[in-house]
Amino acid sequence: MTKAELVEKMAKDAGISKAAAAKALNSFTGSVTKALKKKDGKVTLVGFGTFVKNRRKARTGRNPQTGEKIKIKAANVVKFRPGKKLKDAI
Repeated sequence: MTKAELVEKMAKDAGISKAAAAKALNSFTGSVTKALKKKDGKVTLVGFGTFVKNRRKARTGRNPQTGEKIKIKAANVVKFRPGKKLKDAI
């Protein structure tokens, strides 16, 4: 499902315009992003799941084409853990 399809579905289900649905979706994604930027970033949606920010350490990898060793920088990553209702629905 693309963002446009999600906006269309949200607008239809809520009985609002596509512009209002797009604004709501943009607000949601912006709020989640802002919360995850904090030091102990975490967003929990009961029944749906939890978005958690983790720190991935620097490590040594390998270029698959040449076999040459390369250094991979440390990075922040976002992990999603589904909630019980979502797990049961799937």
